[in-house]
Amino acid sequence: MYIQSASEPGDSGRPNEDFCGTAQPASGHGGTLVLLDGVTPPPGDDGCAHGVPWFVSRLGGALVELSGSLADVPLSECLARAITRTAALHHRTCELSHPRTPQATVACARWSARTVEYLVLCDSPLLIRGQDGVVRPVLDDRLDQVLRAAREAPAGRRAARIEGLRNAPGGFFTAAADPQVAPLAVTGELPRSEVRALAALTDGASRWTEIFGLGDWTALFDTLERYGPRALIGQVRAAERADPAGTAHPRGKAHDDASAILALP
Repeated sequence: MYIQSASEPGDSGRPNEDFCGTAQPASGHGGTLVLLDGVTPPPGDDGCAHGVPWFVSRLGGALVELSGSLADVPLSECLARAITRTAALHHRTCELSHPRTPQATVACARWSARTVEYLVLCDSPLLIRGQDGVVRPVLDDRLDQVLRAAREAPAGRRAARIEGLRNAPGGFFTAAADPQVAPLAVTGELPRSEVRALAALTDGASRWTEIFGLGDWTALFDTLERYGPRALIGQVRAAERADPAGTAHPRGKAHDDASAILALP
């Protein structure tokens, strides 16, 4: 098994809110990758004394452990248990019912000699390259649907409309303190024989394709395999610096935390 990863904060003055984790069983047959993108809260109180980096490191670590040790438990149930375990660490000190309690997007894959399982929650894509070289993106597009619908609302109400659909019916979902979001993730399973390689990206890295249009998903995967995750993130940073005000490529942040994992299981 070959795994390579890179993660870089969007702002050197702020902690990185992404998480990259991988594991391989002692048998050497199989493995797990977990990628989380912590959601930066708006200024003000989010009900938590610990913060997003604390949350993603604990949720990510729990998901790596559980998905690796509970081979017969579906990834969605592993995520539910990881959310429950993480919530138990701070429910006595923090207001976990706060709508902006620390939360994260999730991209996870687990493979054995027979199968490859995957899970995606919110906007961190997982890419699967088949033995034929074709790249299949696994996407949870519910946030995109909410953003498109919000554009039709009056400018002063757009933010409130988006927030009202966070972890709500008809909206989009992230991993926060409620394990009931886990079954709502995009999941699936493929024969191991059909999969040549996997890649997971936070949206700070996937803007290579989704915002800057440097190539399609296949070209992005080619770049990862040829040059590695750090080089891909470097290309994103160069594109950001070339358009600092977001004039040519509108985006919420000029620079975002960017992480990528490449696995050749």
